[in-house]
Amino acid sequence: MALGTYRTCTYIAGDWDNDKDAVDQLKRWNDSNHWGLSFKDVHELTSSRDTSRACSIKDSLRDRMSVSKTFVLIVGDSTKYLRKGSCEYCPEKRWNSWLGMNYCSKGYSYDTKSFIDYEIEQAIKAYNEGKMDIIVLYKAASVNKEKCPPAIRNYGFHTGMKSTQYFPYTHIDWDYGKVKAAFSSL
Repeated sequence: MALGTYRTCTYIAGDWDNDKDAVDQLKRWNDSNHWGLSFKDVHELTSSRDTSRACSIKDSLRDRMSVSKTFVLIVGDSTKYLRKGSCEYCPEKRWNSWLGMNYCSKGYSYDTKSFIDYEIEQAIKAYNEGKMDIIVLYKAASVNKEKCPPAIRNYGFHTGMKSTQYFPYTHIDWDYGKVKAAFSSL
């Protein structure tokens, strides 16, 4: 483990392009003195550059997962369709086929998993080993498992992040109570 030996952090995964508002809201609740979430975001310890190869980013993701005790997946409308991180989108695309196996010029094996798929695979493995808890937050008022990546639909605590109540003339549509209950369930 590159970052340490204890699992003390929370790992947040999601569609950072389309659901960043949900990620930001979760972080605001965590950083606030008023709200009761209090977790250490593993992404604040180390980060990957978007210009890195998918394989090196996945190495960094694996290192971060190894020190995380909670995996939080934020599910939006397009989360299960994300493909970023698959080798098919690698800018180098120099594949060598030898003995029926595909390897890139950097020595990595060909991997069709997106970053989200890879993160989920790592989280489920740790969950099954009793090393990690899983929370799945939907960027909606209710849980719609059809929007969730199939691999994680039956794992962890699932809840919506938004309120079913309407607050006219305000921008309040997030439901802190639901999210707090998810973290308290662990």
